[in-house]
Amino acid sequence: MTNSTQAQAREVLKNFIGEFGMLTPQETQLILDNSTLKLFKKGEFLLKEGQVSQHCYFVLEGTIREYHLQEGEEKTTAFYTEYDPVNAFSSALEQSPAQQNLIAAEDTWVTVGSQSIELAMCQQIPRLEHIIRKEVEKNTGKLQREFAQFIASSPAQRYQNLLVQKPELFQRVPQHQIASYLGITPESLSRLRKRLLEKEEK
Repeated sequence: MTNSTQAQAREVLKNFIGEFGMLTPQETQLILDNSTLKLFKKGEFLLKEGQVSQHCYFVLEGTIREYHLQEGEEKTTAFYTEYDPVNAFSSALEQSPAQQNLIAAEDTWVTVGSQSIELAMCQQIPRLEHIIRKEVEKNTGKLQREFAQFIASSPAQRYQNLLVQKPELFQRVPQHQIASYLGITPESLSRLRKRLLEKEEK
């Protein structure tokens, strides 16, 4: 759970923007001045299934969980943590009802964006369009690789991959949600963790 203030969240955003190394201090400040930061409290929805997505988000601190309902049961499909973009692309592009829910798994600071905000910023900072496109391409490639790896993996491999990719997640969300994401029961996850731990101790 985050105890960060808006000023601290804005500093995280400033540091992230600074990593690009292509923007002047004035351009960086312009982006900061036009960025909307919002704190979603734990359990608060960013998007509900059936709603039409109007915004995109970028996690500065915290965790967002994505899930859909299957026969009344929550099926977790993704976790988004620091520096992860969060979007419902199909819903936003087609202006159609979202097929997923996005909910704060803990108190979470995000930036709130939209296509109109992005266009306005790119008009003021033309090279920002190139930076955004590169980031989108990078994140799309990353998601494709991770999805392909996930589909081809066993639950044990998925668990170990998650340990590498997001080790902090295991202290931040309930185990039954992680089990749902891995496609196994909480009991199976418990046995899996015990088996791997015993293997490491040998």
